[in-house]
Amino acid sequence: MRPVREILCEARSGLRLTPDDAVRLLGEASLLDLGQAAHEVRCRLQQEATATYQVDRNINYTNVCIYRCAFCAFYRKVGDPDSYVLPAEEIGRKVDETLALGGTGVLLQGGVHADLPFGYYEEVLSYLRSSYPSIHRHAFSAPEIWFLVKKERSTVRDVLTRLQRAGLMSIPGGGAEILDDQVRKRIWALTKSPVREWSLVHREAHRLGMTTTATMMFGVGESLEERVHHLEVIRALQDESLALGAASFTAFIPWTFQEENTALDGQVEVSGGADYLRTLAVSRLYLDNVPHLQGSWVTQGKKVGQVSLLFGADDLGSIMIEENVVAAAGAHNRMTRDDMVALIHEAGFAPRQRGSVYDRCSEPCCRGLNAA
Repeated sequence: MRPVREILCEARSGLRLTPDDAVRLLGEASLLDLGQAAHEVRCRLQQEATATYQVDRNINYTNVCIYRCAFCAFYRKVGDPDSYVLPAEEIGRKVDETLALGGTGVLLQGGVHADLPFGYYEEVLSYLRSSYPSIHRHAFSAPEIWFLVKKERSTVRDVLTRLQRAGLMSIPGGGAEILDDQVRKRIWALTKSPVREWSLVHREAHRLGMTTTATMMFGVGESLEERVHHLEVIRALQDESLALGAASFTAFIPWTFQEENTALDGQVEVSGGADYLRTLAVSRLYLDNVPHLQGSWVTQGKKVGQVSLLFGADDLGSIMIEENVVAAAGAHNRMTRDDMVALIHEAGFAPRQRGSVYDRCSEPCCRGLNAA
């Protein structure tokens, strides 16, 4: 068995980790040694001494969901007094506010609402494309898309093509949780987009020229091996897309499960800051083909989010003009643009606002935002 120090040395030099290597690092490596190695890799992948952030808004177009995920505090059933579906005009009002605050994109994501027709999704995308052509439309996670596939009795490619024609530009990584089917069966009350289906959505999106993000929500009682299996699914799919010259994952975004108001409250040992930073660092070392790693100030708070920039992250995500899903589970951290800029400066990096697909933000969208 190779010493942990040797594994870290190889990772820093650019050699690819094996799954066994990653499990050993998660379980045995010193936290500070992991952080140092991950930061070296981050600096090699991202040459600029900058850390990026985004100004956008998460718009949850409905909270009605047929699934009863044990980790979710956001979903409601049809007929619940606080259930809702947003019309396109209300979504437009939220986009107006986003643009006024210097925002460049929206993330549209909701529950999986069995009664919403396909036309609703096309209508919303078409409305945003025609009314707000400058806003980036990052929308609909794999479970939402897969349900539309079943509802329409169609294929993933055909559904994605229809959405793309309506105005879809890129796809978020939601619904990944832990990409291991045994874990997924345990934390979901119904079968929702197993690993094969989640991967197929992203594979087809890449082949249609749409970039996507990859996520991981960990700390739901999974083993270290299951956590690493998630990383391997992402790395293998990225290898495949890059080999074809297709679009690919722009970033990996891990965060910790928030238990408040969920069915798992008190049932699992919730990950703390040290486990978060350890997993973040190993993710940077393992995912050698994913260019960006995003730190999660939303679940970890501003200070741990700041430290994440020295544990492999080169981005702190959005200032979150609006966020409802993790807030429902107890994560109530908030950030203004001034907060974000100061946080990045204090960590020793130059802050730079970016667009939704890690493109440089043009001057008009970078000025004048003082509060969210």
